This record gives sequence, structure tokens and C-alpha cells, in this order.
Amino acid sequence: MLDFEKPVLDLEEKLHKIKESNLDMEQKTFKINQIKAELHELKTTIYSKLSGWQKVQLSRHPDRPHSLDYIENICSQFIELHGDRKNGDDHAVVGGFANFEKQTIMIIGQQKGRTMKEKQFRNFGMSNPQGYRKALRLMKLAEKFNKPILTLIDTPGASPGLEAEAHGQAEAIATNLQEMIMLTVPVISVVIGEGASGGALAIGICDRLLMLENTWFSVISPEVCSSILWNNWDYTEKAAEQMKLTAEDLWNFKLIDGKIPEPLGGAHKDPEKVYLSLKKGISEHLNELKDIDPRKRIEGRINKYSHIGIYEEIK
Repeated sequence: MLDFEKPVLDLEEKLHKIKESNLDMEQKTFKINQIKAELHELKTTIYSKLSGWQKVQLSRHPDRPHSLDYIENICSQFIELHGDRKNGDDHAVVGGFANFEKQTIMIIGQQKGRTMKEKQFRNFGMSNPQGYRKALRLMKLAEKFNKPILTLIDTPGASPGLEAEAHGQAEAIATNLQEMIMLTVPVISVVIGEGASGGALAIGICDRLLMLENTWFSVISPEVCSSILWNNWDYTEKAAEQMKLTAEDLWNFKLIDGKIPEPLGGAHKDPEKVYLSLKKGISEHLNELKDIDPRKRIEGRINKYSHIGIYEEIK
């Protein structure tokens, strides 16, 4: 339970005690229905008015579905491919061919892991250069066989270690940005959790960018923003509000192409419902993109990113 969810937990505990009580059936049923109504009203009030920081917290919930969960539930016949053919295999990035709605796609996602052992194995979802190079290799493979690409974004950022920098972290990310803008096949990206920094952008250049309701997408995390602007993490919540990083914010700024709703309390409360909503959203956008001429698709992608932001050219 997150801090702002404590009133929900208190009411759920009260409901549990009523169910276990020795009250007669009629009185018990009345009280249960009464508390359930209160619980629904409380959840609606809390989750409909979440702040930016609260949504960041939900995006990091340990029970939230990860990339492999989505791959397993929205696709079939997934064949995972490994390695960048240069340096090694990065376990923070998973990808391969899969069957989606009776068509073959290339699906690539960032995987965090759940247990401590899995998190260490996946490097907490923070990719090294070989992860981005693996992702690009798979994208090029998809382009070769004229298959659409779906990327699932969920990372606190690229791996910050010295080894990653020594192996060309910045170059790997920059190369992906350059190459993805010129891909001839449809590319759809979905932010399923955290979308931070170049770690997210490296697999996020696309024709259509979608975000789940309780996710965020920004150049840096609120904690890092706070440490830069105020020299400590005390202003993390304020930073999250000012950064305008939620799906709602980015939709209002016309920076994303769709929001995928989540159940009350987040995607982890009813994953099956989220899988269905996401599958429907991806299918709709794929159908819109598949018949576009490749040259026009590239031109549209370039225009999409060229018109982001406000700037002035000085002669």
C-alpha cells in the first residue's frame, strides 16, 4: 500500500472484520453492502484526483504487470531472440517475433524483474549499450521481413554505470534515435510503467505513442529533477507536478496519440482488463498504419517530432 492508499486499506480491514464477525446474516449483509459502497466512493475520490507524484508511485508498484506479462497475455507464439551480435545479451531488454491478432509482429520491451534476484538479473530494467543494440538489431530484422514493431517502455533510465559509458551508451542511444526515425515499417510504442530519459527514447521513436493511465514519460525522474534544481530530494513531489509528466499532461500537450485506461487503483488491480484495453488500442492503431506508404510513414514520423515543443529561429 502506498501512503495515499492508507484510507482504502483501513476500510478494507474494516470490511474483513465485518465478514468474520458473529453478526446475524441480515445485519452482516447490510453492513457489508454499506462498507462496499463507501469503499467504491473512496477509491473513486482518491484515484480520480491523483497528483503527478502519486502516479509516479503507482507506475513503480511492485505488482504492476511488466513487459513479459503483456507479451504473454496480448500475444501468442512468442519467440525470444537474444544478443546484439557485437558484445553480448542484455537481459533488461526482451524481444522477438510474436503473433498478434493473427499477424506476426516484432515486440520489444524493457523488463525489470520482481524478486531481488530477477531485478539484479534484469539490472532493474536499466539497459546497457548491448540492450539498445539488440533492440535495433531486432527492429532491422522486422524491417527486413516487413513486420510491424511494438515496443513496451518501462525503465527508470539507461544504465548509469562506468562500464555502460565505456561501451558507448550515448552512441547506442543516439544511433537508435537516428535509425528508428527512418524505419519503413509501422512502429507503435506503449509506456507501461516508467518512461525516463534516453533509456525510454531509445526504443520510443514511433508513429504512435500510447501511455497507460498511471504512467509517466520525461527526460528525467522527479528525484533527479529535485536534486538538480534544489540540491536534494525534498522537492520530489513539487518537481513531479511542475514537470507535467503524466499521460494526462502529455495528452493535453498533444505529445502522445492515446491514453489506455486502468482499473481503479492501477493496472495491478485487474491486469486482465488492462491487457484487453491495450490489445484493443494497439490493434486500432496498427490497422490505421499498415496501409500507409513507407515514404509517407517516414515523412509523417519526422513531422511528428519536428513539431514537438515551442521554439523560434533567429536569423
